[in-house]
Amino acid sequence: MKKELGIFGLLAVLCIVTAIINPRFISLANLTNTANLIGIYGIFSIGLGLVIITGGIDLSVGSMFALAGVILSIALREWELFWPLAALLVIALPMALGWVHGALVTKMRIQPFIVTLCGLLLYRGLARFIAGDNTKGFGNAEGFTTLKALASGKFLGLPMPFVILIVVSIIMWFVLHRSVYGRYLFAVGRNEQATRFSGINTKRVIASSYILAGLLTGIASILLAFYTNSISPSTHGNFYELYAIAAAVLGGCSLRGGEGSIIGILIGTALLQVLQNLVNLLGIPSSLNFAVMGAVVLLGVMADSFIGNRNQKKVA
Repeated sequence: MKKELGIFGLLAVLCIVTAIINPRFISLANLTNTANLIGIYGIFSIGLGLVIITGGIDLSVGSMFALAGVILSIALREWELFWPLAALLVIALPMALGWVHGALVTKMRIQPFIVTLCGLLLYRGLARFIAGDNTKGFGNAEGFTTLKALASGKFLGLPMPFVILIVVSIIMWFVLHRSVYGRYLFAVGRNEQATRFSGINTKRVIASSYILAGLLTGIASILLAFYTNSISPSTHGNFYELYAIAAAVLGGCSLRGGEGSIIGILIGTALLQVLQNLVNLLGIPSSLNFAVMGAVVLLGVMADSFIGNRNQKKVA
């Protein structure tokens, strides 16, 4: 809990400093847009956080967004599928891909980095091929206005992505911190071999984390598609996996596995979005966003390494 409190303190200070530098930060329009982005990013960051807790990684999230977004547009506008079926299809697709990732990692013992790196390339290529390298959109949402309202509307004045994030966070908090399954995830991340010897099916646990990550990526892909309202298959979702990794690491997830929390991931997500907001409000070139992300990930990994080495010395 100390990590979460420290990151929350940093977030509070950053918000205050940003508001002082540019009062537009606390305008209703800016806060609404920031909440929207925190909702979208937070959902898939939680999914990737679960994978990281098991000691894995998923680099294919951004490409999944492109593939799912293209298929969602085609399913709704060209195939004219009933919108609940189209939504289920788009959610099921990343789950199926997550199952494939989990199977390759657990059954064939291929490194998660390699598996998901190949996925990053493959899914982006498929998205571009299916779309013919053309931008896909949703027009005036004729026939699926309900889905658009659920994805980009408001509930009690809050953006729907933020509301969905709250619901997802509550569910995943109980799953990770108050269930036997959650204890298995942490155990596998800390020591897979010892966990297997204790009678736990570690392969199933690891594979399920990739499937859960796929589920949350599928939900976020619908929200992101309607947020942008157009999908350019070559750029849609580019590098989004880095935002999720950064949010998880900032929130206390160890890249060595076995550590992390839902609250920490949420705070990490909010911190990243406030940083991006600060960059935009200060008029800093948007091209530096990736430089900021890289610095944040590096600092997070360095801090994690420092804390890990310090704890090992105490044990020794």
